[in-house]
Amino acid sequence: MSAQTIAAPRTPQQRRRGSNLEKWGWLYMRASGVLLIVLIFGHLFVNLMVGDGISAIDFAFVAGKLASPFWQWWDVLMLWLAFIHGANGMRTIVNDYVLNKTARAVLVWVIGIAAALMILLGTLVVFTFDACLGVTESSTLWDACQAA
Repeated sequence: MSAQTIAAPRTPQQRRRGSNLEKWGWLYMRASGVLLIVLIFGHLFVNLMVGDGISAIDFAFVAGKLASPFWQWWDVLMLWLAFIHGANGMRTIVNDYVLNKTARAVLVWVIGIAAALMILLGTLVVFTFDACLGVTESSTLWDACQAA
């Protein structure tokens, strides 16, 4: 009987030449995580602590924030980073636990398409938001929309 060496499970294949996407994904997770902490806590501080606090949050408050290019870009950056960060994390989980190559490829594509669609729709909402769209005379925003 001859002794055979069995390779460890999921032993990586020989390294391919070119870009190392896993390394860049790992670096992105660290950088985006730090930036997301700043963006999220800044968002929470402004919404919950500044001014009248949580009692001031209503449709007019959100409409006022989304009228400012600064807050539009703040929210869009937070949206983009969070969705890409989350999708990259889900992709890593799928790569680690889904053993079937076809199923893994399909799931990674579904995650990417869902993240891209949500990023696109969220960006459109932030940059095309119009608080006066559909406002009637009975609305509390009527006077503000007429002045604009």
